[in-house]
Amino acid sequence: MDIRLVLCLATLLLSFVSTISTNSEGNILHGLRTRLSDPNNVLQSWDPTLVNPCTWFHVTCDSNNHVIRLDLGNANISGSLGSELGQLQHLQYLELYKNNIYGKIPKELGDLKSLVSMDLYDNNLQGQIPKSLSKLKSLKFLRLNNNKLTGSIPRELTKLSNLKVFDVSHNDLCGTIPIDGPFGSFPIERYYYYCFLFVALQHDPHEYVYLYAVKDRYKDYENNDRLNGPELQGLATYDFGC
Repeated sequence: MDIRLVLCLATLLLSFVSTISTNSEGNILHGLRTRLSDPNNVLQSWDPTLVNPCTWFHVTCDSNNHVIRLDLGNANISGSLGSELGQLQHLQYLELYKNNIYGKIPKELGDLKSLVSMDLYDNNLQGQIPKSLSKLKSLKFLRLNNNKLTGSIPRELTKLSNLKVFDVSHNDLCGTIPIDGPFGSFPIERYYYYCFLFVALQHDPHEYVYLYAVKDRYKDYENNDRLNGPELQGLATYDFGC
């Protein structure tokens, strides 16, 4: 077979595979759109008849036309999240903060194996933090603050070895704070602005001065009145009835 014909067929095959992938991702995103109320028409460009969702506003793709970023923060949208979002295998950034997203966090978000940042803060999410998020091995930033989440912080999250920022303040969490994995080894010197979170997990009484000095400004665990543990004495009440 002529080498040029082989190359041509290979190119067509790659193009076909890429088109199938982007169509699939477009269907997933359109499924999200059907769940959301969008009074400001920020999702107007999300046309399911288009071959490639990479042309849609608030969607970023890589060089292979895979969706890697969803930017819908502070977009005045409302609605719930569906399990289909977990099928965006190449998604790295999920930015849905400062909206009116309600309902539970789908456990399927734990299937987003490429995810680096999940920002769902300042919404009306309810229910528990899914244990499945512990599968997000690339995750560095997890911000779930200012919601209505309940239950305890899953111990499984200690498996997130790359986690740098974890904010669950202003929820109704209870139980104790994990002290293993990244929760017990955040370097204060490097991430000083999150020192309330980090110091609270060091179990070093000599560090409490920093904790109290910044607790009014950096409250990664505060305003969860039922969250407890020896590292939070004076900051939260004890309640083991989680």
